[in-house]
Amino acid sequence: MVLNYITLFLFGSAIGSFLNVVSLRYKPGKKLFDENVIAGRSHCSHCRKILSWYELIPIISFIIQKGGCRHCRKKLLWQYPLVEILSGLIFIFTPLSIGAPLFSSRAIIWILIFLIFLLIAIIDFRQYIIPDQLNISLAVLGLFLINIKERVGDFGMFNGSFLEHYAALFGLRENIWLNHFFAALLGMFFFGLIIFLSRSRAMGWGDFKLIGPLGFIFGWPDILMIIFLSFIVGSICVLP
Repeated sequence: MVLNYITLFLFGSAIGSFLNVVSLRYKPGKKLFDENVIAGRSHCSHCRKILSWYELIPIISFIIQKGGCRHCRKKLLWQYPLVEILSGLIFIFTPLSIGAPLFSSRAIIWILIFLIFLLIAIIDFRQYIIPDQLNISLAVLGLFLINIKERVGDFGMFNGSFLEHYAALFGLRENIWLNHFFAALLGMFFFGLIIFLSRSRAMGWGDFKLIGPLGFIFGWPDILMIIFLSFIVGSICVLP
C-alpha cells in the first residue's frame, strides 16, 4: 500500500514538472499546448544552459542542487518543487477524498480537474490571465462528471453535494443537469453583474469565463461556497 502511494506521488510530481514547463513557457494570446510550449529541451532561465536528465528529476534535483542552477548557481524558482509536490498530493488524496478507485472514471476526471486548477493558479499568478483552453477543458470535464454522477446515482435529495443533506434546503435536487446548468448560469450572472457595476475594476472577464465551468463541476448550491471562497482568496491576494 505504501509503495503504491509512493509510486502515485512520483508519477504526480512528474506531471507537476510538466505543468511547470507549460506555465513558464506559455505566452498570452498563444495556444497553451502548441509546439513552442511542450517541445524543446529544458534550460536554466538565467544562463540558458541546457539541463541534463538528472537535473530534471522532480523535487530531488532541486534538493540536491540546493535550489540553484548547477551551472551558474543562480537561485531557481520555488515554484518548481511546490507545484511538483502539490501535483503528487493531488494523485494521492483525490481518489481517497471522493471514495473512488484510482482508475475509475470519476477519480480520473477529478484528478484532471484539480491539475487544471493548479495550472490555472500558476498562470494567473504569473501573468494575470486564465487561458480560454483551460476554461473549455474544465467545462468539458464538468459535463462528463455530470453524466457519470447521473449514471452511478451520485445525486439526489440528500447526496451529490458537499453540503450533504443540507443541500435539500436549496431545492433543485430532482434533475442533475438542471441543477448544474442553473449553477453555471447563476455564477455567470452574478460575476457578470459585478463586472458591469464595477466596470471591470473589481473582477475581470477571466473570472467570468471560469465560473461557468465551475458551475458545471460543483452544481447548486455548492457554487455558492465556490463564490464565497473566491472572494476570500481574492481579498487575501490583494492585501499589501
